[in-house]
Amino acid sequence: MTNSVVTDPANTDVLNMYNASIPPMVLGLKSLQAILDKAEHHATENKIDPSVVLNYRLAADMFALTRQVQLTADFAKGCAARLAGVDVPKFEDTEASFAELKTRITKTLDFIASVDPHAIAGSETRDITIPVGGQPKVFKGMAYLNGFAVPNFYFHATAAYAILRHIGVKIGKRDFLGWN
Repeated sequence: MTNSVVTDPANTDVLNMYNASIPPMVLGLKSLQAILDKAEHHATENKIDPSVVLNYRLAADMFALTRQVQLTADFAKGCAARLAGVDVPKFEDTEASFAELKTRITKTLDFIASVDPHAIAGSETRDITIPVGGQPKVFKGMAYLNGFAVPNFYFHATAAYAILRHIGVKIGKRDFLGWN
């Protein structure tokens, strides 16, 4: 399937590479920002040092909340850039506060908004090469989107959500889906 018959890749009535990637990731990032607001409020209300929340992990071999948020943003901006055939912006992984994590998400949303939907059109068959385990892995665009970018985006967003639920932040499915 190509987008050659779709004159507007951002037409929400048509499933295409843009609509399958960008709008859901934008919604997920905005939901994550709102969840981080609730986490920050929870920490303040319960007199918990924010660094405890930011460094919390569900298991010893899992990334902490901060890294989960960074990776969620990274998979969103990486997906948009790679599907559009542009360079992936590099963000330093230095966030150490809720405000800095929310700023990272905002920078990611700003980058994604700058990507031309027409550049993503037809990316189903574009070769996309990424490093996996230190080795180059080549995907076609559709396989990259469905088998790598989207699953990784939701894995890390879900891990962040699960960490916050585990420590008692009052969030639910509606928060994750962006319905609150």
